[in-house]
Amino acid sequence: MASYSSLCSSQTDTSRCVGLLPAVLSVIAGSADVTSFLGVGLFSSHVTGNLVILAAHVVARRADNACLVLSVPLFILVLGLTRLLVAGLEALDLSSLRPLLLLQFLMLGGSFVLGLASGRHPAPEAPGIIVAGQLSVAAMAVQNALAELSLRGSPTTAVMTTNLTRFVMDLGEALLGNDRPKMAEARHRAKHTWPLIIGFTAGAGLGAACFAVAGLKSLGLPAGLALLALVMSLAVKPFGRKQ
Repeated sequence: MASYSSLCSSQTDTSRCVGLLPAVLSVIAGSADVTSFLGVGLFSSHVTGNLVILAAHVVARRADNACLVLSVPLFILVLGLTRLLVAGLEALDLSSLRPLLLLQFLMLGGSFVLGLASGRHPAPEAPGIIVAGQLSVAAMAVQNALAELSLRGSPTTAVMTTNLTRFVMDLGEALLGNDRPKMAEARHRAKHTWPLIIGFTAGAGLGAACFAVAGLKSLGLPAGLALLALVMSLAVKPFGRKQ
C-alpha cells in the first residue's frame, strides 16, 4: 500500500487532491464533534470526552445518557468492522479510500436525516436522536480507521491533542535540535500536521455557528463536507495495493 507521504511528494494534480484530503477530513471531524455535542449531547469522535461526560452523568445519577453508554462500544465495534472491510478489499486487490469515504458520507447523511425527522426540539432520549448520534459516532470511527489504513503516514485527522503535541515537539526539534536528519523529519511532519489543527478548529467554529442558526439542520454540515471529500477522492488515481 502506498503511503500518504509518497503520494503527496508527487507533483501531479491528483496527488495534490490526496494531500488536501486529511485537511478536509479534519474539518469534517471538527464540525461533526461540535454539531453532535450541541445537538445530540455527545462527541462523535472525541471518545475521551464521552467517557468524562458519562462519568459525570453517573455521579449525578442522570438517566438520559443512552447515547453516551452506547457510543464507546459502538466506536470500538465500528473500528473493528472497518478493519475487516479493508482486509476484504485488500484481498480483492481494491483500494479502500473511496469505499470508506462513501460509508462515512452515508452515515453522516443518515444522522442528518434522522436529526431533521426528530423535530425542532426533540427529547435527548428520543429514538431518532439516539440513532442519529450513534451514526455520527460510527462515521467518525470509520474516519479514524481511514486515516490509519487508507492514508498511511498521515497525521490523525480527528485527535487534535495528539496533533498539537506532535506539532509543538516537532517545532521544538526543528528550531533547537542538533541532528540534521531529525530536524528535517520534524519539519516534514510539522508541515503536514498544522493544516489539520487549523482545519479541525475551523470546522468546530463553523459547526457551532451553523448550529446557532439552524439547530439540528447543522448536522448536514459534516455530511456535506463528507460528500466533498468523496468527490475529491474521485479526482485521484485509486491507490492501495492496486496502482
